[in-house]
Amino acid sequence: MTPPGTDVEQSACLPGSQLPNDSQSFELFPKNSLGVSRLYTVAMMADVLGVSQATIRHWRRNKLIRATRSSDSIDWYDYSMLVVAKDLSRLLLSGLSLRELSHKIHLFTEGDELRVAEVINRIVVDGHRLSLRRDDLLLSAGGQMQLDFYACGIHADMDQPSSQTVEQPSTLTIVPFLNTSHSEIIVEYQDEHAPDIPSSAELLDIAADLEAAGDFVEASEALRAVLQADGPCASVTFMLAETLYRAGDLAAARERYYTVIELDEDHLEARTSLACVLAEQGDVELATAALEGVLKQQPDYADAHWHLAGIHTETGCQEKTEHHLLRFLSLAPESPWANLAREKLSQDSLLSSPDASD
Repeated sequence: MTPPGTDVEQSACLPGSQLPNDSQSFELFPKNSLGVSRLYTVAMMADVLGVSQATIRHWRRNKLIRATRSSDSIDWYDYSMLVVAKDLSRLLLSGLSLRELSHKIHLFTEGDELRVAEVINRIVVDGHRLSLRRDDLLLSAGGQMQLDFYACGIHADMDQPSSQTVEQPSTLTIVPFLNTSHSEIIVEYQDEHAPDIPSSAELLDIAADLEAAGDFVEASEALRAVLQADGPCASVTFMLAETLYRAGDLAAARERYYTVIELDEDHLEARTSLACVLAEQGDVELATAALEGVLKQQPDYADAHWHLAGIHTETGCQEKTEHHLLRFLSLAPESPWANLAREKLSQDSLLSSPDASD
């Protein structure tokens, strides 16, 4: 699972990620690499990009990326979506929140999710704004041409984070309506700054922003508010369980994962994550049974092979460890965990060789 930390902190550790306006398409793997033709789970994509799994799911929910294949709650993404997500993680370095970034990209694409891949690698950070580069021009979301000196000058003059927007003056909205019993116009004043109750969709986006910033407790409260408003839901309960896991509350996460499975017995991601929690709590037999059940239903789920190999390593079952590591490498040879798998196999082969006993 993705380690705690903010998405910006994790993305900043990626090679070349310090240049948010490097708008070229990212070549994550060589063109003849198997990684170009493989599919990636949410966990793998998150580890490749250095962002949280909640961020990947936020992008999917907001139609910025599309799953190539979905089965038993598991989403797989192809290389083209991995490249789009890489550009999205680049733009996160601008300081924009997930909600702000999604909103601005939808302005550039006019809400057409099929155009995201077309424009994403041409979007550059321009002061407090995102702009679309077309040849030598910078265009706003509305298509207006931006002046090049704006982007140069604003960085020299502004010390505030790029996500901060200019505060608008306080105004009152005037809403006229006709009183039918009297022939005069009555004017009602509404305070624009009166707090609005966010919708469930907005709360989910708020939770994603909070989790991306490392505010796990606040994120879990937002998710609980969604469940209170809408009632039991496997997908939202799973998000809550993942957030609790990242917060380090294993007991609460365990209970929520069980709840997800009660709501949707085919939720294999929840079964896999539950197995990880069980293993950390020392319930190795239950963890092994959970992962073996996942693999019976989805034999090609590389994440489950990886986690099961880890459990067998801890229990000293070398033969089973090697089996699941080899299966994992056959399914995900370019995974961020692949080198660790190869190192483990190499160590095990050295330990089991005749020379090692001499």
